[in-house]
Amino acid sequence: MCGIAGLIHKDKSVNIGTELQSMLQALKHRGPDSTGYALYGDTDGQNFIMRFIVGENVGEGSSSINEETTIYDERKKLVDKHLADLGATIIKEERLTPYSLRYEIKYDKDLMAFSKKIESVPMVEILSIGKSLELVKDIGDAKEVYDRYDLSKIKGTHAIGHARMATESGVDIKSAHPFWGYPFSDVAVVHNGQLTNYWNNRRALENKGMRFMSECDSELIAVYLAEKMRNGATLAEGMKDSLTGLDGVFTYFVATKDCLGMAKDTMAAKPLVLYESDNLIAMGSEEIAIRAILPQEIDTYDPFDGEVKVWQI
Repeated sequence: MCGIAGLIHKDKSVNIGTELQSMLQALKHRGPDSTGYALYGDTDGQNFIMRFIVGENVGEGSSSINEETTIYDERKKLVDKHLADLGATIIKEERLTPYSLRYEIKYDKDLMAFSKKIESVPMVEILSIGKSLELVKDIGDAKEVYDRYDLSKIKGTHAIGHARMATESGVDIKSAHPFWGYPFSDVAVVHNGQLTNYWNNRRALENKGMRFMSECDSELIAVYLAEKMRNGATLAEGMKDSLTGLDGVFTYFVATKDCLGMAKDTMAAKPLVLYESDNLIAMGSEEIAIRAILPQEIDTYDPFDGEVKVWQI
């Protein structure tokens, strides 16, 4: 099932978190388990933004929440120590929930080595690294996650998001979408569908040194594209390769610091509705998502099977 949504304003910044929340909430019936946002905000481009978790959401009122918070604090201290050892400087830090943090850091070395060092701390997962990307995901519907992380304050040009119905893996943060395109900054993917050659592709990519944080088949798309780009492919080239390299039925969106793209498999079994004007592209699993931000009369269409499209701000 699941629902995906994406939009890009080519010529301006808006309250991108608010717009995507409206689209995803309209798709709540397709995926009530968890919600994720990849928001591309306005920054000066000087420092990296790292969103990461130091454990899972144990829920309000849990009898173990105080014990968990102590463990979260210990993991955070280890992350801070590793950052210092790596030569990274923390410019600003925010604790958004007991288990979720946002750091603005100054760092100019290899991101793969950086990520491996940070994620050597038990239960720590980097959700994203970017100079414009803000990746947020958690248990709950779009409005609940939006409010929990105060996403109304994020302004930007484009975003992708996901409302998840858990079918292939558990209801937890690590299995929620979007997935970061490790080890690249500012790359995120959301997906609706099922991949039938997940394990074969995963083993091949792990043998090449790529990293997986979940057993969700959708994560394969992010890792697949990252490995292609790691070897010199452009985003569009990697996406076109995925139409034959990935088996199954799928529609997915991918975003970078200045682009939004979509790909639909050759069977076109998963729904996608798209609206396109000179300055705005909006797309989702159902037209109701687009109508959430464009209630006026508009023309939409369904992309063809095997189609890849990329738009740039």
